[in-house]
Amino acid sequence: MRAGDLVFCSGQLGLDPATGEFAPGGVRGQAEQVMKNVEALAKAAGGSLENIVKTTIFLKDMADFPTVNEVYGACFKGDKPARSTVAVAGLPKGGLVEIEAILSL
Repeated sequence: MRAGDLVFCSGQLGLDPATGEFAPGGVRGQAEQVMKNVEALAKAAGGSLENIVKTTIFLKDMADFPTVNEVYGACFKGDKPARSTVAVAGLPKGGLVEIEAILSL
């Protein structure tokens, strides 16, 4: 959804778009796939990960934060977007991590 120079991306799960299944490898594999999915959305909107200004990360288990944080941090050069991370009771399809993003183009 575009609003002026901002693009609001719905939350992305660690689903492989080719198979519709969760990426293998537990929370690390899902987090890596989530970031690939977020990057694909950013590119489709005419931007890149560098255009992301805010994310919200939803975790099934806050104990997974260090792993997701490592994967997430490796995807950005320089300053990282503002971020909120929250633990939730459940995610769609039983996912372990979901990330939504706001881009400024």
